[in-house]
Amino acid sequence: MSRQWWAAQALTVSMLTGGVAVAGVAPVWADAPVVTPAVTPAPADQPSDPVALVKSAAAEEARQYVLKVAKSSLPAEIRTSAWNALRSSRGDEAIAEWLAPGGGFDAAKQRVRDARTRNRLFCERVVRTHSVEFSPEVRAAAERALRGTAADQAAFVKTGYTEAQQRDRAVREADTRHKLEVAAKDRDFVSSVAEHDPGEQVRVAARWALRPGATDADVAEFYGYGWATGAALDVEAFGMRIAEAETFRMATLSRLIKDAEAAEKAVRGSADAAKARAEAERAWKAVADHSEAARRAWLAEREAAATQADNWKNIAKTAQESSDELWKNIGQSADATQKTWSQEQANALETSRFWQDMFDRAQDGESRVKG
Repeated sequence: MSRQWWAAQALTVSMLTGGVAVAGVAPVWADAPVVTPAVTPAPADQPSDPVALVKSAAAEEARQYVLKVAKSSLPAEIRTSAWNALRSSRGDEAIAEWLAPGGGFDAAKQRVRDARTRNRLFCERVVRTHSVEFSPEVRAAAERALRGTAADQAAFVKTGYTEAQQRDRAVREADTRHKLEVAAKDRDFVSSVAEHDPGEQVRVAARWALRPGATDADVAEFYGYGWATGAALDVEAFGMRIAEAETFRMATLSRLIKDAEAAEKAVRGSADAAKARAEAERAWKAVADHSEAARRAWLAEREAAATQADNWKNIAKTAQESSDELWKNIGQSADATQKTWSQEQANALETSRFWQDMFDRAQDGESRVKG
């Protein structure tokens, strides 16, 4: 298999997951004030409209979700689009349009699929995952490409990355004084990662390092950058998957609440009150079912993130306790990766609580329309 395989694999996964870049840096104007429409509180001596409260809660969560996207580590194209929606003077209407199928989120995703964007994201990922100590040539070449043009970035992806890898490997192999020794225990550990790591792309990277014909240099490179690259790809895939799913869920929730509101209004003055109430009850049940499915989905994502967080906590601990030079590079990124997954775990739990609240409100709606 070609030495270009790993570069191609990373780029392919980037394409499949939307090319997400975990830059972790918001745009320079990210601290600009977000326009929030004024909400007039209901008079204290009057009962609040329960349907209005549901709509308000859903709209506020939608805004908070878009804000999370804007501050996330998703590609700049998506983050910029989210900030634009938040800063719009049209308030909740702009947020709803951004969430809707074919809206701002989908348009931004399409821009991410552009070849120039994918090339830039690949260069950014290489800078994040290839340390100066282990891969000075690759790191320098990626940084030059990022400072250059789209053509420079395309050239780095096509040939520059592999060429720089080869230069780094030649230097490592010639440096007998600092040559990294790969013991049987190190190879066995990579084999365990290939079988049991919770991250699909980490497993792919480990299997590549152990492929038929692989050498000790391949195993050393797994510890040096392959492990971190696989971890970055796993984080990116997770981030894009949950963003796509939650965008759809939020847009669907808005539609279902509107349907329930209309059905409940139709009960008043209906010639067939029993039929109207049954339709309103079904409409609120649809909101409840959707909310419960979303809650369960987020709890599953929380478990996935928790598994990853625990895994990377153990990796960081092992790296810290090891005196083996092979572990040095992965130790540098393991803490950050663990913190990323812990934050994802906390975010998932927080979001599941919102969906539980929506479920409870929808059930209240079902009870209310029964009369």
